[in-house]
Amino acid sequence: MHRVVHFEFNTSDPERSDAFFSEVFGWKVSKWEGGPDYWLATTGPEGDVGIDGAIMRSQDGTPRTVNTIEVASVDEAAERVAAAGGQVVVPKQAIPGMGYFAYCTDPTGLIFGIYHADEQAAG
Repeated sequence: MHRVVHFEFNTSDPERSDAFFSEVFGWKVSKWEGGPDYWLATTGPEGDVGIDGAIMRSQDGTPRTVNTIEVASVDEAAERVAAAGGQVVVPKQAIPGMGYFAYCTDPTGLIFGIYHADEQAAG
């Protein structure tokens, strides 16, 4: 089995969304230095049930939520996605020092991410 390990809220106004979720839910939101328009959201203490995520600027202006699933290998999971009728819509990319990810869709067009950790990942 594979679990959802990260979420991304895509919004047209990340700063406004950051302030909203911080005020309403008490999340700690901070700008990630690894990329533009990406803010990390800590939703609770480490060890509590739940996941952390991010708030980012939507590339096409459409608000959406993307959940990312941890896998053993992005390449192998991408092959399984395609074989089951889904598509890889954003090819494998490195998150330097963290791992690799890709975005996929299921056969209905539902978007989700796949990720595997690899501290040796280089961008």
